[in-house]
This record gives sequence, C-alpha cells and structure tokens, in this order.
Amino acid sequence: MKQETKLTRRQLLRLSALAGTGAVLAACAAPTAPAQPAAPAAPAEPAQPAATEAPAPTEAPAPTTAPAAPAGGTVQVLHRQEYFKALEVELKKQTEEFIASLGYTPDVSTVNPEVFGDFIAKMQAAVAAGNPPDLAYHGNSVSVLYDSDTVEDVSDIVDELVAKYGEIVPANTPRNARFDEKWWSVPFITTAGAWFVRRDVAEGASVDVTQLPKLQDRLDAAVKMSDPAKEMYGWGLTVNKSGDGHGLIQTAFQAFGGRAVDETGQKITFNSPETIAGVEWLAAIYTDEKYKPILPPGVESWTDPSNNEAYLAGKIAMTQNAFSVYAAAKRDNNPVYPNTAVVRFPLTNDGAVELGGGGAQWYTIFKGVKNRDVAKQIILHFIDPAVFTPLSGLGGGLFMPAYKNNWTDDLLKLEPAFPTLKEIMFNPTDYTGFSYPAQPNAATDAWFATGFLSEMMANVITGKMTAAEAVKDATEKGIAIFEEKGLPQS
Repeated sequence: MKQETKLTRRQLLRLSALAGTGAVLAACAAPTAPAQPAAPAAPAEPAQPAATEAPAPTEAPAPTTAPAAPAGGTVQVLHRQEYFKALEVELKKQTEEFIASLGYTPDVSTVNPEVFGDFIAKMQAAVAAGNPPDLAYHGNSVSVLYDSDTVEDVSDIVDELVAKYGEIVPANTPRNARFDEKWWSVPFITTAGAWFVRRDVAEGASVDVTQLPKLQDRLDAAVKMSDPAKEMYGWGLTVNKSGDGHGLIQTAFQAFGGRAVDETGQKITFNSPETIAGVEWLAAIYTDEKYKPILPPGVESWTDPSNNEAYLAGKIAMTQNAFSVYAAAKRDNNPVYPNTAVVRFPLTNDGAVELGGGGAQWYTIFKGVKNRDVAKQIILHFIDPAVFTPLSGLGGGLFMPAYKNNWTDDLLKLEPAFPTLKEIMFNPTDYTGFSYPAQPNAATDAWFATGFLSEMMANVITGKMTAAEAVKDATEKGIAIFEEKGLPQS
C-alpha cells in the first residue's frame, strides 16, 4: 500500500480550527478527496430496480463465534441515506438480521449523508455525553472526527481486511483516514465521478469517445456534437457556484499545470502562469462567440442538479458528474442509459496525471462504544464479497468495493459501466483533488470552502477582472486564511 504523508496529531489540531464547520462544507468537490461532481439529493421514494438488474442479495451465515460482550443488549448503527432506496432498505434489513443473529437487539437508522449536514456535530455531542452509536457508515470528514478526538483506532480491522482482500483503493484513501500511522475509520465503499458522453450523438458527429484524453479534445468533441436547432448542446458543464462547477474549474487550472499549494500543503502556489492559462482557456468557452452554440441555455446559472436534469432530458451530449446521473438513467429506464459512454477523467495537458479518481466512504467506531466487538463483526461481514457484491449490484455504481481483490469478475458483470469505474478507482496517482500534490489540511479545506473558484471565474467572464487579476485576488484570499491558521506565506 502506498505510504501516506505523516501528520502528527499536534499538527492536525493546529490546522483544524474549523472543526466541524468550514473545513467540511465543500459537499461535492471536497478537497479531502478527488474532486467529484455532485450527486442530486436522494429521491423520496425511487422505483425499485427490476429483478434482472442485479442478483438478489444473499444472506451470509451467522458467525460461529459469539461476541465477547454479553449478548442481549441493543446495538445502534447509523447508515447514510442511499440514492437507491432498494439498496438502503436491503442494507438496513441485512444489518438488522446480522445483529439479531449475534444475539443483540438491532437499532439501525439513516442519517443525512451530506458534509454540510449535522452528522459530525451530533457525533461529537454523543461521544461527549457517553452514548455514541456503536457504528456509523458515512462519507464525512474522518480528519475532523479524529481531530475532535471522537473516534477509535481501527488499525487492527483495516489490517485484517487488507490481508484478506488486498490493497485499499483508491490510492488517496490513506491520506483521508490514516493519521499518526493509525487508521481512524475503516474504508467500506468507494464512489467516483466520471465524464458521461452520449455515444449515439458522438457517433453521429464522428467523435470517438475512446479518444478524448485531454480537456481540449473534449471541447473539440463538444463543438462537433452540438446542434442547437435540435436542442443538442455539446458542453453540459457550468462554472457557476456548485460542486460540479468547482470541479470543472479545478480540472482546468490543474490541467495547465497550476497547483493551489506546494507538496507540503503549507505554501500557496496558485498565482502562476499555468493557473492563469487554465483560467483563460476555460473563460473563453463562456465568452467567445464561436462557442455559443455548444452551451445549453442558462448554463451560466446552473446548480448541481442542473446538468443531471439536462442530460437525462436528452439536451446535452457531454457532462461530468457523480455516477448518480448514470444510475438515475438506469433506474428510470431512460433512453439515454444504453447510449451513455462512461469516460475517465481527463489527463493534464502534459499527459502525466489523470485528474480524478474515487473517494472512500467509511465505517467508523466512536470512542466509548459499548459493543466494539459487535461493530467489528458487522464490518467484516459486510465487506466480505459474498455479501457486498449483491448489494453493490443494487447501487448503480454508487456502492463499490474499497479493496482491490473484491472487484471480482462477478461484480464487473453486473453493469456495463463497472469495468470503466474500476479503471477510475484503480488510478495509481495519489490524486487529492484541490490540494494535489499535497495531503489535504484544514487551511486548504477552508480556502476551497469559500467558493472562491466560481467567484474568480465570474470576475473574468463578466469582464470585471482579467484572468491574471482574478487569480491574484483569489490567491490573496487564500493567503489570509493560511496566515490565520498559523501558516505564514512570506
């Protein structure tokens, strides 16, 4: 496994003044993981997937060893809300059945999955009051939970899982949950974004979806695929304030060689000729008349659900997003589903780095739990591919393995997009999103969470500033935050 950059607990505490607030506000392109476009809010009651979409989940036999703690008490488990209700219901059902098989009373409930929800604050309060849940499955910031001293060291569990199921993916995972050479949450699932291209539209425009390695290739393809007279627009991407918008802006300046910080993560390097070149290239798409035909109406004011809606309505030929847009097309039998090509993230202009990967979601054991042994058994049970793979089939690409050997042939056969999703997740580059090439810290998190990237682009697109002026202005805002965090920039 790739060795993570070491931060001491003292360094993390010094950097984490925001605790559960600003450092975790970037919901959809959070710098603590590879930037990924946002998923829409979970639907109230989505239709259940057809029986043919995935094999029915199977129950694993109850373990032969009883938990060390006396049986008969209540075991409380929290689950994040799932985009697919069928997966959420099945995971809850199986968790309840497994806990009951151990001789305990299950108490399993769902929680707000978003980083801007109140999960972290509630967990901090529960630990302080001495009544935390025994286990939680979530996608929130492990570094913040660790910094607030609310989580157990779970290195023993992670080591056991790695010995059984191979190296953890994606490569950035240790940077987000392993501090002081110990694991503070167990990688449970992975999720990733991708670029989605209408294969039928591409073929009609003589575009080869397998030959789009860089951003300029995708822009050129968007021009060819656009036909405003037929309400088909090639460039279904925004730079407005949103997780998707910030992800695109980040991709653009990094593609040209710009970097927000140096390898230490403590020095801002954003104001560079490379960053300015990336901003100028991206701004031209929204200001140059020759690109007007590729832009869908209102793209300048799109929010996170907008590109999902436009793609599913058959109005755009290309976008980047979480796998939710693909999963929704499958769930609703949308005609765009069989015509969707899943494309990996673009490379930097020099071809050296793929600007995207996956991110982990966690099983976390909190300090002071009454049933740690039971929590460990739950974790080991559900990561077993005999149990995990059928659940993954219900997730439409949003519930994938976090261990290399669990990407089995049986899993890859469940969905045409899964092999590409595996390639994205197996990206060997330790890509950390906005902070790349550094490990994320609270200073970069806080700077990113201000939404300065979309503000910077708005300043250029509206003519308020040149690209150089806007980059300089954004850098000065970052410097103020870093120096407030005790990281002098001069």
